[in-house]
Amino acid sequence: MTHYLVRLGHGPAWDQSRPRRLQQGFDEHAAFLDALVAQGTILIGGPIGDDVDAGDALLVVASEDEAGVLSALAGDPWLGTVLTITSVQRWALWLGSTDSG
Repeated sequence: MTHYLVRLGHGPAWDQSRPRRLQQGFDEHAAFLDALVAQGTILIGGPIGDDVDAGDALLVVASEDEAGVLSALAGDPWLGTVLTITSVQRWALWLGSTDSG
């Protein structure tokens, strides 16, 4: 299994006046990502930077290819609205270990 680093930025529906966890549809977004974690598709993830409400988020995703990453994330209710994918990069994990190989 290959690993990918996915960077998520604020989308057009991001409300600057609200914290991340109070954005519209947060519970559905979180449940979707939690299901991907339970499946072993998302290994780790979360906001980056000092202000978790202002910055981007990163995910480490296990997939056969980039198309699989995009397919796995396609059902996220925030994708294209509250969040957008700004980059997907193959990542060779050399240190540590993962359950996915």
